[in-house]
Amino acid sequence: SICTLEFEDQRPFYDWLLDHLREGGLINSPQPRQYEFARLNLTYVITSKRKLAQLVNEKRVSGWDDPRMPTIVGLRRRGYTPEAIQLFAERIGVTKSDSWIDYSTLEGCLRDDLDPKAARAMAVLDPVKLVITNWDELHGTGKLDDCSAPVHPHHPELGRREFKFGKELWIEKTDYEDVPPKGYNRLYPGNKVRLKYGHVIECTGAKRDDAGQLLEVHATLLPDTKSGTPGSDAVKVKGVITWVAAADAVQAEVRLYDRLFAVPQPDTGDKDFLEELNPDSLKVVTAYVEPSLASAKPDEKFQFERHGYFVADRVDHAPHQIGGEGKPVFNRVAGMKDSWGK
Repeated sequence: SICTLEFEDQRPFYDWLLDHLREGGLINSPQPRQYEFARLNLTYVITSKRKLAQLVNEKRVSGWDDPRMPTIVGLRRRGYTPEAIQLFAERIGVTKSDSWIDYSTLEGCLRDDLDPKAARAMAVLDPVKLVITNWDELHGTGKLDDCSAPVHPHHPELGRREFKFGKELWIEKTDYEDVPPKGYNRLYPGNKVRLKYGHVIECTGAKRDDAGQLLEVHATLLPDTKSGTPGSDAVKVKGVITWVAAADAVQAEVRLYDRLFAVPQPDTGDKDFLEELNPDSLKVVTAYVEPSLASAKPDEKFQFERHGYFVADRVDHAPHQIGGEGKPVFNRVAGMKDSWGK
């Protein structure tokens, strides 16, 4: 009999019963033995079924399969694989010491499982338009350039994904600064960067509204710098950024899930556990993703380059969906690295 430590006090009664059953000839000798082990305490998580039911019943989460819930159906919708959970169990082992396992250990197992097999893709989660001001001059009005990238950098047999490059692109807002902080190697006036799998550009400035909000970033393209072509590395740059072309980008809903609780050991103090919920455990954004993701199937996992790992969700589980029917929906599984570490 295998059980958690709180049953250790009950072992004398358990053994007494077995002794009498054996003496009465009702069980064989040697008789069963009870082994106790410490329960799994995972930081930022509660596992009490009563309290998880309270979260569901009070609609603090969308259901038992909410990707923030530590249930099998919740973990599956979040993008966790059986292999990642098995690896986690192997790494933490079995102990009689009552302790807390850091959530980053579970995320680390997931990354180790997904990294060698998740297809890569580019996505822009906080988009601003990038305009290549000399595109028409170099390539012609309305023309598009064909670009490609491997589905997985270490598995060429999986093929390549195709996408366009044109005058207007989407990039992350954080990839531009009017006045760059120290060590910033992305876009700012006068700086050159490579658009990954595309061309080298030089930033010429940006357009803002009256309130100072960033509306557009402007840049010029440097000829003969397309990735994979002869002489493309003649221009040296320190920064490489991801992008998607406005011409073939697919609009998607992306749900940025984070940990359900804001404290490492919820429900262990005097506070009501509901007061320790993380108010930022879910953020929903409208993103632009590369065209290869338009046909993503439910439960299919991807690494969004720079952003982390994401899983395609089922559209029928889209209570926060922004926009039209059939729009791809992706749940964030984990970032590229632990952001909650000490």
